[in-house]
Amino acid sequence: MVKALFTYNYGEEKMKKIKDLGYDITYIHESELVYNESIEDIEVLVCYNPFNTLDITKMKKLKWIQLSSIGIDQVPLDYVKEKEIIVTNNKGGYSIPMGEWVVLKILELIKRSKSFYNKQNSKTWKLDTSVLELFGKTVGFIGTGSIAKESAKRLQGFEVNILGINTSGRDVEYFNKCYSINEINKILPLCDIVVLTIPYTEKTHHLFNKSTFKMMKNNSYFINVSRGNIVNEKDLIESIKNRKVKGAALDVFEKEPLDKNSPLWDMEEVIITPHNSWVSEMRNERRYNLIYKNMKRYINKQQLFNVVNLNKGY
Repeated sequence: MVKALFTYNYGEEKMKKIKDLGYDITYIHESELVYNESIEDIEVLVCYNPFNTLDITKMKKLKWIQLSSIGIDQVPLDYVKEKEIIVTNNKGGYSIPMGEWVVLKILELIKRSKSFYNKQNSKTWKLDTSVLELFGKTVGFIGTGSIAKESAKRLQGFEVNILGINTSGRDVEYFNKCYSINEINKILPLCDIVVLTIPYTEKTHHLFNKSTFKMMKNNSYFINVSRGNIVNEKDLIESIKNRKVKGAALDVFEKEPLDKNSPLWDMEEVIITPHNSWVSEMRNERRYNLIYKNMKRYINKQQLFNVVNLNKGY
């Protein structure tokens, strides 16, 4: 029997299916998880982010960490690389609802939905002739992974020009053209809407800062569904104030929850959601299905899905 530690309970029936594969399962919620002798023999850790309280350096038999998240920045990467612990993520598990969210927020920004909701709340009947149409606009995705692909797929019917930026400039389905990250200064001035979907690493920390925002087209729109630390929030706020960025839809922030004193809360041009874009009624089903398939493969010593190349950071 392989000993596995879960920090989320998927229900009696689903957990039994995993046990039947040959696992001895321990369940401890992440909020209560600290190292103790009862978990010293754990070989597989299935979790989101217990690493603030759980010292995995004491788990000498740990061989594999299966994350429920797409991002991996919560993992002590230096240690897992040193010990050659396998890390797999939930790549693609939240991409459909996040792709829908991106399309929704693009439309809300250019159609000025927030302004109309405010008018409804104040019972104000006033025409707004500043709304735009999406047809013919250029949407640029910084990062062309599964979230960007699902977003671009759903934008096809709007007849927009979809550009992507990735590490090498490789072609990606649903994108009209992709470019290398080294060409970001050439691409940003072309984009009416910039969508941030790139993973967070040391290299992408504050990738969007004062100089990056200056590259963007005047009165363009900015959407972030990746990680808050990729954006220097002070520089974003300044770019909104000086109208370089006409509007922003933000689901992630440098510090979460977003500080109540942040100027972003009161900006008419900003739509804020509480890191909610990944949520849908299918989230647990997709997450469990990936975990089950990976645990079956692990028992059978087959290649796991979504193994992260830690030497590349993501």
